[in-house]
Amino acid sequence: MNLHLFGVEGIPEIRPGDDLGALVAGCAAPLCSGDIIVVAQKVVSKAEGRLRALSAVTVGRPARRLARRLHADPRMVQVILDESVRIVRDCHVLIVETRHGFVCANAGVDRSNVPGDDLVSLLPIDCDASADVLRSRIAQVSGMTVGVIVSDTWGRPWRLGITNFALGVSGMPALLDYRGRTDDFGMQLNASLLATADELAAAAELVMGKTGRVPAVVIRGFDIFGDQTGRGSDLIRPRELDLFR
Repeated sequence: MNLHLFGVEGIPEIRPGDDLGALVAGCAAPLCSGDIIVVAQKVVSKAEGRLRALSAVTVGRPARRLARRLHADPRMVQVILDESVRIVRDCHVLIVETRHGFVCANAGVDRSNVPGDDLVSLLPIDCDASADVLRSRIAQVSGMTVGVIVSDTWGRPWRLGITNFALGVSGMPALLDYRGRTDDFGMQLNASLLATADELAAAAELVMGKTGRVPAVVIRGFDIFGDQTGRGSDLIRPRELDLFR
């Protein structure tokens, strides 16, 4: 398998209500059926209006207490708590579980690449639904059947550095399960469950960069395994296997 990655350039600053799918399809043309489009969560959140003004936040007592300990902006802490269902760790940084089931720093609330000093971006309400909407709109505009990944950049508990992860997935498998198959020497594979969507999201990050204003990447040449489809929620580790719980 040979993969080719193309950065989608020319997408303007996204504002709430913008037709992001049409913009991606137009700037990425010509697309081919079978392409996978990785779209940065930040532009998805902007298009969906998932922004919040810190100046309008009412800070509660728990947020003030945490902010003092973390030397953080109490308003930011309050927004993080509002987006969370559980605090996992509150030393140096807030590690929380979001409503989606993600365990991550600051519930994905972010001040970077958002205009002004007052706004912060929040994760989409339903990342898989966001991927579905984008996939449908891109197909409508381009006439091509594609897969879509909504991605964000997070840290990892056991390794330094940040990398892209798949939050929402549509029209392609999120995982590739080799368990039960045999390797080249006839040994049965018992733990080979590949995070396909995460790996593609990480590859796309190399093209997106952090300052190049490339919020989407086309991946061409990936075999999406016929009719197999998956969801970003498939990648969430079950509670009984989650080492953070």
